[in-house]
Amino acid sequence: MKKFEYFDVTADIGFYAFGKTLNEAFENAGLAMFNIISNTGNIEPKKSIEFEITSEDKVSLLYDYLEELLFYHEIEFMLFSEFGVQIDCSGEDYHLKAIIKGEDINWDKHDRNCEIKAITFHQMEVNVGDVVEMKAIVDL
Repeated sequence: MKKFEYFDVTADIGFYAFGKTLNEAFENAGLAMFNIISNTGNIEPKKSIEFEITSEDKVSLLYDYLEELLFYHEIEFMLFSEFGVQIDCSGEDYHLKAIIKGEDINWDKHDRNCEIKAITFHQMEVNVGDVVEMKAIVDL
């Protein structure tokens, strides 16, 4: 099974992320997002950052998760290539714990692809079945 794929959107880029579980699909969404910024194959998992978020539904959780990834990218000046996610549901809320790994940005080493300005809610989806499929669009 492929981890992710891209689709064209005017002035933006969209991606689908896939997984056997919700956790795996979220991990692959992080990978898809950072492959837009740079080739994740060239990003070494030297440093790790842990964070937790709680959201009211799966779509909001995906949005909040991608926002948090973009936040750490911009604040810590890092690129990420490994994503570990654990999602639990308590009541009506979804709680996500993440450990993301990467390294400081070095544009002499890392490919400079596209800058992501923002995550959008536009057409965002999380579909859970035999396979989990997510859809997201980022503003370039």
